[in-house]
Amino acid sequence: MTNALSHIEIPGLKKTRSGKVREIFDLGDVLLFVASDRLSAFDVVLPTPIPEKGRVLASLSEFWFAKTGHIVENHFITSDFEQIAQRVGRHESLRGRAMLVRKCQPLAVECIVRGYLSGSGWKEYQKTQTVCGIKLPAGLVESSKLPEAIFTPSTKAETGHDENISFEQAAVILGAPLAATVRDLALGVYGFARDYAATRGIIIADTKFEFGLLGDKVILIDEVLTPDSSRFWPADQYKPGGAQPSFDKQYVRDYLETLDWNKQYPGPVLPDEIVRRTTEKYVEALQRLTA
Repeated sequence: MTNALSHIEIPGLKKTRSGKVREIFDLGDVLLFVASDRLSAFDVVLPTPIPEKGRVLASLSEFWFAKTGHIVENHFITSDFEQIAQRVGRHESLRGRAMLVRKCQPLAVECIVRGYLSGSGWKEYQKTQTVCGIKLPAGLVESSKLPEAIFTPSTKAETGHDENISFEQAAVILGAPLAATVRDLALGVYGFARDYAATRGIIIADTKFEFGLLGDKVILIDEVLTPDSSRFWPADQYKPGGAQPSFDKQYVRDYLETLDWNKQYPGPVLPDEIVRRTTEKYVEALQRLTA
């Protein structure tokens, strides 16, 4: 197994943003996105990276950008190492984890779609029988399949925790027409991906999309349908009424929930076994979905 890559610097290039997972470099006409092996849980970047994780995220995002291009345009240009090397030099650390993308104006709302009742949605439902203000039927249990997928936006937090908001609040932030557009696009991409993943034995319980404006055109950006931005469950083990086994970072979240940790920075160091199993789960998700 290769060594994990936490921090990425490219001599001579200015880093415009260092996110929880991605490093972004401005090349003038385009951006260079590089996926590190950092892992965030409960919106805290953990001190222990996950080997191969960045390459899985980059490969899956490229796969889904190609698969969903008929639904919505996206910012992806290329992940070809030779083309990237022509722009920034031959840095082997970038191989398999970097992509050139179009510049756009990111929207200030994260677009979450839920097809199943889990995570913060399940916690809210237990209190109010709603998720982000959407009334749901009585009698649902943890991991229940919802009657139909729902759009549950959230704020974008540079630091700290994102907050779930209602569609009406999203419409105030984005404007009603734009909010309706991204809602419909998010539901459309989720529905397509959910049906495809089902043929590969994976349930996509929920996922997070980000959109941006290229001129006046809405495009899909950032990462898409990865184990970082989605809950992937093995279909053959699905059993409503509790938490599900997963191919995503829920495995790490479940471990962290057993610790005496306040979910504030700094996060705890992960044991070797948790790291190894997390890598295996990410790689299996990639292999199952892309065959």
